[in-house]
Order: sequence, then structure tokens, then C-alpha cells
Amino acid sequence: MGNRIINKQSPSSKVLMKGNEAIAEAAIEAGCRFYAGYPITPQNEIPEYMSERMPDVNGIFIQAESEIAAINMVYGAAAAGVRAMTSSSSPGISLKQEGLSFLAGAELPALIVNIQRGGPGLGNISGSQADYFQAVKGGGHGDYRLLVYAPHNVQEMWDLTMLAFDKADQYRNPVLILADGILGQMMEPFTPNPHIMPALPEKTWALTGCLNRKPNVIKTLFMGDNELENHNLKMQAKYDMMKKEETRSESIYTEDADVVVAAFGSAARIAYSAVTALRREGYKVGLFRPITLFPYPDEALTTLVSGGRKKVLVVELNSGQMIEDVRLAINGQADVLFYGRPGGAMIKPNEIYDKIKAIY
Repeated sequence: MGNRIINKQSPSSKVLMKGNEAIAEAAIEAGCRFYAGYPITPQNEIPEYMSERMPDVNGIFIQAESEIAAINMVYGAAAAGVRAMTSSSSPGISLKQEGLSFLAGAELPALIVNIQRGGPGLGNISGSQADYFQAVKGGGHGDYRLLVYAPHNVQEMWDLTMLAFDKADQYRNPVLILADGILGQMMEPFTPNPHIMPALPEKTWALTGCLNRKPNVIKTLFMGDNELENHNLKMQAKYDMMKKEETRSESIYTEDADVVVAAFGSAARIAYSAVTALRREGYKVGLFRPITLFPYPDEALTTLVSGGRKKVLVVELNSGQMIEDVRLAINGQADVLFYGRPGGAMIKPNEIYDKIKAIY
């Protein structure tokens, strides 16, 4: 196990950790006191770290008998008002999809972390971004959405984990961190910023015992006239509020760009190297990086291409998934092209460099 952050000397001091370990310690810093999971590469450092650290904070760690059991244990802990999380990698997240639908339908806050690997099927253990559709379109049944964050470095693995717990409580909704094996296994220095708890609604809905109040009921079965429709409309209003308030993105060198590269997570890091090299050579190239994949930063991307027939190159570690949201956002205002490698194959900066020069 890597370096542990238990007694941080200074909020501004940097530490060196793996991305997986940063997520685990950030979760504890944010007040997570229940973790249930099941081993799968390349996210195993998260449960390993949690198994050692949870006793230090009087938390609960459970290695469940399966991924399905783990997500339902999280459902139970979240229903009791505890900050709860699980983590897995692509095939394991697939097994959790029914539980995610139940969490969303019951309006329960929880954190789910997906450290993606190559697929489909068992695939391999290399980093991939092939779970984009599953994450942002809803891999389980019913009309539901998750707030989805896509970190691109270990600093964001830390910061977005703490933010995810706060937003889960604010909206009473599961939040997903969509990272990959590259970020999970990578070590780099970062600043372990302390968690500052925002003002959040009291969990008056939680199942904490009803000695001095009426019983609470948490359910996903709504059989009365229009009861389920009204429940869904209520949730849709919540998702619309997320779109209005929670959209995040980063734009680099885009003010005068003729070609905008759109990429998230690890692919954005790789693309940044190519964009920077081309900028030094005088090419007007920029980078657009969505940080929230749902809600997708449509307006920010549309603003970059409005007023001219620019080209947008979508770069992903898959066969082309985010490109659909890019096309929907741009709606014909620019030419949209794609470069990607599926199955856990790594893209090199020079590949993106060559692709941009070919379409410039």
C-alpha cells in the first residue's frame, strides 16, 4: 500500500499517492463511514485501503460476497443516513446496475466509483473509457440519471470525491466518478485539500429510528394512480436542476482555435500534450475537457464553435461514445471528427498530433 494521509501537516503540502488511494482517503476525509465492495483489477487499492483505514475512523468496511451484494449493502447504509460508497471496475459496475436504479429511484445519496478497464466482457485490465454510455445514459432500468464526474488527474480524484459526497446529499441522488485504470494506478503529487462541509439539507427522511417521530418509508414501488409518474417528474426536475447548477468543464487555448479537441479523463491529459506541441508550432488548436459527463457541458462547447465552421476532434479511449453528446451539443455548427482506440489500447500524443495536422 502507498503513502497514507492520516495526519496532514498542512493543507498546502503535497503528498504522493496512487489515484485509487487518493479516492479512498478523500472519501474518509469527506465523512464516508461505510464501504462495501468486491475485488477486481484495476481498482483493488480502494477496498484494500478502506479495509485498513475504516477502523481508524470507526467506519465499516465489508468485502461483500459479490458486486450485487455490495451495492445493496450501500443501499441499506444510505437509507440509514450514512455516507456510503462502493467501487469496482467495468464488469463489476455492470453487476451493480440494478442496485443503482434502486438507489436513484429511492432518492438515496451514495458514491459509486468506476475505475474502467478494457471490454466488453472480461476484456483486460488496461485503462479504458468504454463505460461512458453506461455511466451517462443509465445502465439500469427506468428513467434515472447519475451525476457523473470525470477526473483527469490525482488532484481531481481527491477533490471530486469530496464534492461527490456533498452533491449526493444535496440532491439525494447517487453520484458516479468515472475514472480508468490509468488514473487509478498512476502516482503523482497532489494537495490534499481539507473537506469543508457545506450547508446541506438535514436527512429527515433517513431510517434512524422513530421513537420521537413518525416512521419514514423508503421505497421504489409506487402503485397508486399517477404515483409513479409524479415521482418520476419530481426526479426529472431534480436532473434539470443539476443541468442548470452542476455543469463543469475546462477550456484551454480555445479563444482563437480553428480545431478544438474534445476529450475527458486520461484522454484529455494525452490530448493536452499534442495540443501544446501544436500551439508552439503556431497552429490554432484548443482543448475542451468536460468534467461533468452528466450533465454534459453543452453550452460551453457550443460557445466555442459558434460563429464559424470550426472542426472538433473527439478523442476517446473507446470506439466512439462521448462523440454522440458532442454532436448533439454542436448540432451541425461544426465538423465533428473522431480518433480513438478501443479495448484498453493506449493513445500516444503523437497520434493525436498527426490526426490534428491531417485535418487542420
